[in-house]
Amino acid sequence: MVEKSPGRVRSRRRNHAGFSSLTEHVLELLASGQASTRTELVGLLGAAPSTISFAVSQLLEHGLVAEEGTVSSAGGRPRKVLRIGGSDGFAVAAELGGRHARVGVALPGGRLTDVATVPFPTAEGPDAALPGLAEALQGLVDQHGRTRLRGIGLSLPGPVDVTRGVVALPSRMPGWNRFPVRDWLENRFGVPVAIENDANCMAVGEHSAQPVERHQSIMVKAGTAIGAGVIADGRLYRGAGAAGEITHVRVEAAQDTPCSCGNTGCLETVASGAALVGILRGRGLDVDHTEDVVRLARDADPEATRAVRQAGRYLGQVLAANVNFFHPDAVYLGGSLSTLEPFVAAVRSQLYEGCHPLVTEHLVIERASLGADAALVGAGRFALQQALNRTLNAAGPGRIGALTPPVARAVPSRSGPVPW
Repeated sequence: MVEKSPGRVRSRRRNHAGFSSLTEHVLELLASGQASTRTELVGLLGAAPSTISFAVSQLLEHGLVAEEGTVSSAGGRPRKVLRIGGSDGFAVAAELGGRHARVGVALPGGRLTDVATVPFPTAEGPDAALPGLAEALQGLVDQHGRTRLRGIGLSLPGPVDVTRGVVALPSRMPGWNRFPVRDWLENRFGVPVAIENDANCMAVGEHSAQPVERHQSIMVKAGTAIGAGVIADGRLYRGAGAAGEITHVRVEAAQDTPCSCGNTGCLETVASGAALVGILRGRGLDVDHTEDVVRLARDADPEATRAVRQAGRYLGQVLAANVNFFHPDAVYLGGSLSTLEPFVAAVRSQLYEGCHPLVTEHLVIERASLGADAALVGAGRFALQQALNRTLNAAGPGRIGALTPPVARAVPSRSGPVPW
């Protein structure tokens, strides 16, 4: 049986613990900090109050949720606050780049602490790069308590097979293809590990910080490479596995320029940070990395500014087709190129020029509000959710009351339905 609500579909399938998927979703919303009362759950899920109360009663019966105090409500009696047990859990998360990684501690509800940048020699392969990352993560675990660690989240700059826990055919990660990244980390730390593409992590992280009414969005990461993550009906949309690969859409301006994917004329060859490095070198500028391009553009170098603006136009042209097709509530721009106003302005201009007026009438086009933290927040959410799923799947009806759930409510967010 399927229960439908506005903009969402709720399945009544049950997991190994005997919970319906609606009950699991209630637990997810409470665990992620997006709801703390029955009334909020009704509003987010679009279900009847009696249905929500039944789901909550199941969680209360099994000890996964507790009622602690009340909050005031406008024009009504105080509402009981629902909280997850084991509220002191955390995850460690990392966003991998070409030469560095950003690491941090992800707390329930989306908060980050102890964010730092550490060396990460991606080009030297996983055997050389992962031990140093593991040491950095271990340092965070030691600071916050090993017994409280619930999971690890990893944001990777390439296509990810989330089922197998590997990177699949990455263009800028030599030696990483099909390497068992997830298994390597799980063997090292002994906790659930979630790995995901960086654009998808950014999409999930940014969605958690946006107003509840924005159920559909496209997050574009524009840095050394280009990627996109899609949120549909409040959840990450993967398609058959690789949704959002706009970087390999062919554009007329790229002509027959070879791309790392093996084709020619892809968007990446004219609009990515790596492409801009090559373009500016050809014009006699001393650039080696995308950071150099960003620095020159911030210093108002005319060649760099012109190249950045043109890259934004090319990206906007490709995005326009996707926005017309999908009609999202918002387009968010992240990555180092999104910090440059000429780039953002060019993307926005192309979307208004290339999309139907009905599509852009209420369309939000803006930089990611979480900035550089978006991917870390998303990776942390994936990690905590992975831990929660394992708890539910491993538990039987007779055992579940003895388990401590891995995530808890912290700071209320402005997010919509849980986007994983």
